[in-house]
This record gives sequence, C-alpha cells and structure tokens, in this order.
Amino acid sequence: MAAPPKKAFPLRLDPALYAAIERTAAGELRSVNAQVECLLREALARRGVKLAEPQPVRRGRPPKENQDEG
Repeated sequence: MAAPPKKAFPLRLDPALYAAIERTAAGELRSVNAQVECLLREALARRGVKLAEPQPVRRGRPPKENQDEG
C-alpha cells in the first residue's frame, strides 16, 4: 500500500537558517526536507497540536507471497 502523497510547496528560507537545518539534518542522517518536517512536528507538539503519526515508508524488496518451507 502506497503512502498518501505529500503536499509540495515552495519555501523561502534565510541562507543561514537553511545552513543550520542542513547541518543538523546531516548529523541525524536525514534529508533537509525530512529535517524540516521533523522540526515542524516537534514545534507543533510543544504547542499542544496533535497530529497523526507519520506513516513509515516501506523500503526494500516486498516479501515473497509463496515462501516454500524446506
């Protein structure tokens, strides 16, 4: 089952802010986009805004349907 599509939109950031986000993203092995999403979720949670948990992305090869037992 595919995850629901994400909303794409342009975002203008101060270059220093982008650089700081980029550094923290690299330190946490995330993309800048994933880091921005994580930071926004954390900020909303601190303000008491409840969101549904994000659906994890399924990675890798799908499991075999008919797995022979030997």
